[in-house]
Amino acid sequence: MTLTAPMLASPKWLIALLWFACVAAYVHWRGRVRHTFWRQLADHSTLVAPLNVLIYAFSRTPRVPILDPRSFPELNLLRDHWEIIRDEARALYGIGAIGKSDDLNDLGFNSFFKNGWGRFYFHWYGSFLPSARELCPRTCALLEQTPSVKAAMFALLEPGGRLPRHRDPWAGSLRYHLGLITPNHDACRIVVDGEVRSWRDGEDLMFDETYIHTAENFTDRHRIILFCDVERPLNNPLARLYNRMVGRTLAAASASRNRPGEPLGMLNYGFKHVYALRRFGKRLKARNRRLYYAFKYTLLLGLGYWMFGS
Repeated sequence: MTLTAPMLASPKWLIALLWFACVAAYVHWRGRVRHTFWRQLADHSTLVAPLNVLIYAFSRTPRVPILDPRSFPELNLLRDHWEIIRDEARALYGIGAIGKSDDLNDLGFNSFFKNGWGRFYFHWYGSFLPSARELCPRTCALLEQTPSVKAAMFALLEPGGRLPRHRDPWAGSLRYHLGLITPNHDACRIVVDGEVRSWRDGEDLMFDETYIHTAENFTDRHRIILFCDVERPLNNPLARLYNRMVGRTLAAASASRNRPGEPLGMLNYGFKHVYALRRFGKRLKARNRRLYYAFKYTLLLGLGYWMFGS
């Protein structure tokens, strides 16, 4: 199909071209490690690319994958009290409370559960969960004193666990890890845009999760960390307002829970129906990979035409 002058003047096509420019000219090429073209096309970072480019434009942090956590003085409180946080994490692990969801209600991390990953939420761009206040009151009190932390959980990676390469969708935050119960070994590590770091008890790490990263635990011991989303520093108040508005809507909509009856983000209410389509895709991929990819990209192109076609 040839783009004609009337089409280029159409608001739909202008939006489509802007969207493509955000993905092709910036998001896909960030860092040294990147997805293949087709993987990037279907990645969730493509969907929110125009939102993220605005955040990148006003970011005050260096454009590097690994950051110095001491540039965020508010986080010193968590690091200085890491043993208190560790003790509550140990107690939770002892009763089996750090683990995978028993239901399809965690679209943000559901794909990790099969790889030995588990979690216990404190809050996710909203209020603290009742179960967190009940079981981890001292950690909640510390987190309440660090308002730049917009989301927090305990994250578990079992022995032999390995998370696939991925980039997180939203650029409005930076990822903070505080080692609590770790193998203290280089074989339990995270790789961010090709840079390798390993977790250690009482030591912290800050990185930009919109660079491609992976995590692996090739030891015989489990790893538990405090996992936080920290608000990305921006250089003007309008950008900060925009970031917080998106966080309170899109990010909060993916919030999950620890117990039945606790609040759930809007997107997770419909996740089980979306996952049914994903299961169909997995079965199709196992039987016929060519047919699976033909179906997948036809669906994507059809969606694009529905959104932007005339």
